[in-house]
Amino acid sequence: MPGLNRDTIIAIILLTVCGIFFYNTFGIKAFPEQMSPSLWPRLILCVLTVLVLIYLFQSLMESEPEIISRGGFIGWLKYYRNPIFCFICFFVFLLIMPYLGMLISGILFVFSLMTILGGFSSRNLAVNALSAVVTVGGMWLIFTQLLGVILPTSIFSYAF
Repeated sequence: MPGLNRDTIIAIILLTVCGIFFYNTFGIKAFPEQMSPSLWPRLILCVLTVLVLIYLFQSLMESEPEIISRGGFIGWLKYYRNPIFCFICFFVFLLIMPYLGMLISGILFVFSLMTILGGFSSRNLAVNALSAVVTVGGMWLIFTQLLGVILPTSIFSYAF
């Protein structure tokens, strides 16, 4: 029976947060003859609101999920193993970024996460390494060279 379930409540809370954030964008000071600084936050909030509305619609169509016993704390750890690994990898990424810089630590973070979640075969290692270098390196080039954003650098080199 469709109705008010946990996902519906979360979707309503997220819609409220989106509304509050959107309202706060009107307080961002605009400068004459420039693009409004509130444009990007509003654009992102509009996309986020549409996604949350889809989430709300889907949650209203679903019935309450049945409760599944996962076998205590060990079962809980096994069930949530991947998200726990993601949080651990991100925490390590934040710890090493001041020392290795954004580029090197970002590549290590993406490579580690893809390898942990995808498996340790030799083919996966090569694909993961190439993917990490291309994606993180590409984003690093866009931000540092094209947009002029100053990203954290390595203690070994000011270039990376």
